[in-house]
Amino acid sequence: MSTPSIDKPRLSRSHLLDLLRQMLRIRRFEERCVELYTQEKIRGFLHVYIGEEAVGTGVMYGLRPDDAVVCTYREHGHALLNRIPMDRVMAEMYGKQAGCSRGRGGSMHLFDAAARFFGGNAIVGGGLPLAVGLALADKLAGRSRVTVCFFGDGAAAEGTFHEGLNLAALWQLPVLFVCENNLYAMGTALRYSHAQTEIHRKAEALGVPAECVDGMDIARVEAASARLLESIRAGEGPRFLECRTYRFRAHSMFDPELYRDKAEVEEWRKRDPILRLSQWMQQSGILHEGELEALEGEIAAEVEQAVAYAEAAEWEPEASRFEHVYRQASAAPIAPPAVEPEPVELSYREAFRLGLIEALEHDERAFLMGEDIGHYGGCYAVSRGLLERFGPERIRDTPLSENGFTGAGIGAALGGARPIVEIMTVNFSLLAMDQIVNAAATLLHMSGGEFNVPLVIRMATGAGRQVAAQHSHSLENWYAHVPGLKVLAPGCLEDARYMLWAALQDPNPVLIFEHVMLYNREGRLEPCPQGVDIERAAIRRAGRDLSLITYGGSLPKTLEAAEALAEEGIEAEVVDLRVLRPLDTATLIESVSRTHRAVIVDEGWKTGSLAGEISAILAEQAFWALDAPIERVCTDEIPIPYPRHLENAALPQVANILAAARKAIGATP
Repeated sequence: MSTPSIDKPRLSRSHLLDLLRQMLRIRRFEERCVELYTQEKIRGFLHVYIGEEAVGTGVMYGLRPDDAVVCTYREHGHALLNRIPMDRVMAEMYGKQAGCSRGRGGSMHLFDAAARFFGGNAIVGGGLPLAVGLALADKLAGRSRVTVCFFGDGAAAEGTFHEGLNLAALWQLPVLFVCENNLYAMGTALRYSHAQTEIHRKAEALGVPAECVDGMDIARVEAASARLLESIRAGEGPRFLECRTYRFRAHSMFDPELYRDKAEVEEWRKRDPILRLSQWMQQSGILHEGELEALEGEIAAEVEQAVAYAEAAEWEPEASRFEHVYRQASAAPIAPPAVEPEPVELSYREAFRLGLIEALEHDERAFLMGEDIGHYGGCYAVSRGLLERFGPERIRDTPLSENGFTGAGIGAALGGARPIVEIMTVNFSLLAMDQIVNAAATLLHMSGGEFNVPLVIRMATGAGRQVAAQHSHSLENWYAHVPGLKVLAPGCLEDARYMLWAALQDPNPVLIFEHVMLYNREGRLEPCPQGVDIERAAIRRAGRDLSLITYGGSLPKTLEAAEALAEEGIEAEVVDLRVLRPLDTATLIESVSRTHRAVIVDEGWKTGSLAGEISAILAEQAFWALDAPIERVCTDEIPIPYPRHLENAALPQVANILAAARKAIGATP
């Protein structure tokens, strides 16, 4: 069906009837959902689109089947617009297994991979970086597709709005940003929260050509979006459409709606897009007598059939709740393709760089993205020389916008690429935690297995360089707390060299924490043709008297302590966790069952630490094998000091490990 491309389009009768039908389908579906909510058939949050139907309908008529759609949490209408069958949407509203997200997402999280419907997002503005990444994946692959991203006016105050639009403009990506400006971000009026209330002006300031239209006039919405889509398809970069619209009902079903004057709502109801179109069609003789009633009857039957489908659908069995947290690889991991044939002396920095080179040379889908990784060569010089070797498309410098480019990496992974996102330091990752925890870790589960995120995020971690409290965090445990993420901590040259290739074979989001004090360490790397196993811990030194359990930057200290203990006649087994989530508890239990004593060395703070979790696991599963209390060696419970002597005193050192080991050995059962 062709879409008009002028301000005052001439629309065919069949086209107008279809526009009316689509808006009515959305309206009647949601009105029924409101009834079902009051009957407690639908629970949680319910945000209805009533009043705004012209925006989604007008924009999505210009889309092709392979274009992608990213929405906010008010997305029922978008899902119904030639994307997902109504019965599957209704079943999802109920939380039934037959829903489009297997009942895992509910009202705010509708997904369908076949329709390239990448779902609603309960985080305001959270979908913008994902849309940028999807468009980036298409551009890198040379595909001629568009990603449309819908969001509300409240998102325009979020950092992801500015970060996402800036990236799209900088890289000239095929994205149509659609702001459904309903004048209220939940209960706060636009005029109270934005100095610039013309949101399209913000887009223009970020270098994205923008328009603003009456979002209650479907003809103007469709014409404007058609113009902008045409520009995007011509390779002219992103576009922005602000649609001034209005929701007739409260923000959500929990909203008492005390912030809007009833007269204001009634005034906007006079501009009802469905009423405007149907009345105009009747006055123009396009809508014949009885047709509207027939259309209403047809839609009512479809809605009731969807309700019946949802009512009859099965609940997901409780036992299956553990599914779709991680996706299993469809094939055995591919061995690293560029293994060094002979032993080689090198630094950890060089080992990490070799892993990057291997990935970029042998996986055309892979690219590296992050701050100062290209022209600067990386804050820790790991990526030095890669820009000249692989070019700016695959060594992609980003602005200082961690949440934005991390979200773009997630979107690119959804789009079929294999992004390697570098966050300069772990403390900067706190700015990206929203995208890592709320998107990367949850999408597979919330979508009922529809969307996995094969993404690798690298970041430097740890203390020891006299850079004071804000650049000395060890926060691996924070991320290891989150189901859906895989968390790796290489502590030896072999892992530094080969973990990246293994992580890129994994269909899940993988975080690799590289300790800053390892980069300059040198050693002998032995050939490892099979690569490394990122599922299990490793025994780095066998022993019989106690288990020293550690990971990452503390591994060399722990091995040094083990050698010193051996001179005292104490044979310590060193367990390198290296995989912090999912933890390899079997190796831990087996080791402690042999040695009967445990010392855990963890650079994190003791309170809420990974060492505490491991202690709990050992107490739960190996209590009767223990002959002494578990000892923990952790960082002092203070922000890391700047002076070297204070920093060293705060961190786990060999002397601390030795003291804890001797205490464990000296304890009597």
